[in-house]
Amino acid sequence: MTTALALYSGGLDSTLACRVIMEQNIRVLAVKFISPFFGADLLQYPEQYRQMVRRKYGIEVILRDLTEPYLQMLAAPAHGYGKNFNPCVDCKIMLMGEARRMLAEVGAEFLISGEVLGQRPMSQRRDTLRVIERDSGCADLLLRPLCARNLPPTKPEREGLVDREKLYDFKGRSRTPQMQLAARFGIDDYESPGGGCVLTDPNLAERIRGHYAETAAEGRPVRAEDILLLLSGRIFKLPGGSILALGRTEAGNQRVLSRRIHGDWLLQLRDHPGPQAVLRPPAGSLPNGETERQINAEKAAAAPLAADLQRAVALVLRYAGKAVRQQGRAVVELCRDREEPVMALETAPARDEEFIPWRR
Repeated sequence: MTTALALYSGGLDSTLACRVIMEQNIRVLAVKFISPFFGADLLQYPEQYRQMVRRKYGIEVILRDLTEPYLQMLAAPAHGYGKNFNPCVDCKIMLMGEARRMLAEVGAEFLISGEVLGQRPMSQRRDTLRVIERDSGCADLLLRPLCARNLPPTKPEREGLVDREKLYDFKGRSRTPQMQLAARFGIDDYESPGGGCVLTDPNLAERIRGHYAETAAEGRPVRAEDILLLLSGRIFKLPGGSILALGRTEAGNQRVLSRRIHGDWLLQLRDHPGPQAVLRPPAGSLPNGETERQINAEKAAAAPLAADLQRAVALVLRYAGKAVRQQGRAVVELCRDREEPVMALETAPARDEEFIPWRR
């Protein structure tokens, strides 16, 4: 049986592209690429995700993590950025190039994607589609089932692997044709359009752009774990160089806590419910010769991050409940790696005029 490898975002268009090709008695294996900016949480439960896609759409999907090469590409994409910090053309080139290299691995003859001519202003113009095909090495191997009849026939069509007459000629930004096709397939539960990449969000994109600029100025590499923390809640870059992520809700608290790595500080109110926070010190902030597990309260107070710890505590209190703020002072417990507190600090909530410059 002929096999096609699909680039799968999880949205309606890529789902429909898979189903259109499957309808021609072609086996479709879908690959969902992961980076800190799209799909990162799926790596925490990959099998559940695969089962969900199989159950809802009948599609077999695998996950492939491209975090490190993606972070490198984002620093200087050859085709530039979109409206925000989104490298849409270079992103497509990277993902399609990786999919092309996977063809032999999965035993597939050609690639498919859910792109629609003219739907996206940056990456789905006719000329841009050709650039993506050329630079990814996918020319003639990449079939776009939803708009194929607006484009020249590809190798799988010419060789009779795919019946071109059963493909579609969707074009432009209207979603009506896709919704009608979804109804024909009995698909009524799908993600809303708009893309799942956080780099198209103006606020988050500016936060990531600023982090890239700061790390470049300091001569440090961009780390995936720092990017994930920056995308997890209220973010503050404290004067001592630490990053503070503060949960907004109970679910937000859990998201922030899930981004902890070895060496981070956990901050939580001792006697009240409220926001939880993760403080990530800058590199080299521990006393010489000490490991994270050896640090204690006395050494923490002597370390360069002491002032940032005090600021972080004040910020936790600033975003605590009304009762805490009216009380004027409260105690925040701090943990380092081990769950039991290694120290507790009592202070007043931070003043707005003080921390506004730290917000990211």
